[in-house]
Amino acid sequence: MPTLERLNTEALRDTVRTFRDTVRVHSDALNRLNVYPVPDGDTGTNMARTLDAVVAEMETVAADDLDATCDAISHGSLMGARGNSGVILSQILRGFTATLKGRGDIQGALYADALQEAAAGAYQAVLKPVEGTILTVCRESAEAARDAADEGGSLVEVVRAARDAGHLSLANTPELLPVLKDAGVVDAGGAGFLLMLDSAMYVVAGDPLPEAEPDDGTQGAVGAAFDAVANRTSDVVGALDVSEQRYEVMYFLELADERIGDFKNGWGAIGDSIVVVGGDGLWNCHVHTNDIGAAIEVALGLEGRPKQIRVSDLFEEVDEEHAKREAELTGGSNALETRAGAGLPPVTTAVVAVCSGDGLVELFAQLGVQGVVTGGQTMNPSTAELLDTVAHVNADHVVILPNNKNIIPVAEQVNALSDKTVVVVPTRSMPEALAALVVYDPEAQADENAVEMSAASASVVTGEITQAIRDTSTDVGNITKGDWIGIVRGDGIASIGSTATTAAFGLLEAIVGDSAELVSVITGEEADPDTTAAIEGWLQDNRGAVATEVQHGDQPLYPYLFGVE
Repeated sequence: MPTLERLNTEALRDTVRTFRDTVRVHSDALNRLNVYPVPDGDTGTNMARTLDAVVAEMETVAADDLDATCDAISHGSLMGARGNSGVILSQILRGFTATLKGRGDIQGALYADALQEAAAGAYQAVLKPVEGTILTVCRESAEAARDAADEGGSLVEVVRAARDAGHLSLANTPELLPVLKDAGVVDAGGAGFLLMLDSAMYVVAGDPLPEAEPDDGTQGAVGAAFDAVANRTSDVVGALDVSEQRYEVMYFLELADERIGDFKNGWGAIGDSIVVVGGDGLWNCHVHTNDIGAAIEVALGLEGRPKQIRVSDLFEEVDEEHAKREAELTGGSNALETRAGAGLPPVTTAVVAVCSGDGLVELFAQLGVQGVVTGGQTMNPSTAELLDTVAHVNADHVVILPNNKNIIPVAEQVNALSDKTVVVVPTRSMPEALAALVVYDPEAQADENAVEMSAASASVVTGEITQAIRDTSTDVGNITKGDWIGIVRGDGIASIGSTATTAAFGLLEAIVGDSAELVSVITGEEADPDTTAAIEGWLQDNRGAVATEVQHGDQPLYPYLFGVE
């Protein structure tokens, strides 16, 4: 492969495609490195999905048009950015291409300028920049590129200087960020960024791309090392460590540029890991917080318009990532699948439901649900994914059952974006959804269905059994990590036990009252026949007048869900 003296439009596009393909190959390895800001194992996935969006938009413009290519990379990264790492990567790409746009002679000096603009933009996007992250690796790579360019370096010499300095910077990240040293890893985002420079060297000089190392389950933070980085506390009295912020909130925000500083400061008061990128009135915003409502209200208070709101429960993502790594060490698998369902014969009103577990998917289909968006508890769908499923069901009216409190605000955005009439019945659990579906009438309009289905779901008392992921204190006693807990939706923890069986008995004692007529038991993928039989026996012995139905849901994280009517 000949060495390039100038980065033309074709080479820029080849670099972006190569970067996307290389991140895909290294995605699992990057996920394994991911411990900061929280060890939820998604850095590689988020960077790959961000780059998928970039390449998809880039392919829509003429291959020989530099300005259009730069605009497509910039806009595609803004609209497609996923997670903390994806939003920062978006700003890096936007700064880089903004410098190249309109410049036909891209040699070493201009490449260095572009890297410096990328680094500056990345720092500016983060409210509280932290060294030892992708920010440091990008900045130190850009500084090395600048030094090489100032010495008259060619394009290849500048890119190589940036890449080599980036590798040294990445190796040093554990010395700057203690959580990385505790886990025995380098920064995942920085490693992902370096693949951009590796891709550039492949295109301009033919240097081989790095190969992803096979993982036997021992790479990254596992066992005690994972526990150490997952359960951090702040050294500052009264302050929270970023890992103690439970929810990741992301949305697009329409807001005047002059007010974005106030917006970032408002978020700074209620959260951490704040990244805001964009401009010209449209911003992609990311925060970790314990207050979902406040994260949205900050925008509304500045007369902004949040769109495509996405909420993820980071505590549950970390718990699932921990379980996944432990399963890999022992040869097991906890992989989950996300797929979208679509329409049946035409009806007046169709139902779109969010659920996890093959058994629940089948059960919902039997109850007349036409569109199912499936995934794990930690893989909450975006507005776009819900909108796509709504578009494909064969009805002009649609009812959405979110079945999770975090998904309700996301689902409520769909009506404004769809040409169909879309109503959300705010179900927070699978038992509530099943009760709502009993009164669903496919030939009634959405508003009529919403009234009946909301009333039915509200009449159900729901509970769930899960395992504690950290020590805490509650009104019913102290909880130690690993204890089984029974949770009443809306009321909190009702029981604690050393086994799922004892926790379930305590929960049922609390929620199955004298007026109960039916208890629905939905078994998860971790349920075992002996425990299920014990639960049925307890109900027969202690609530003999109450009917019991057992459904196999196969949902993750919660071996038992209960609905009491």
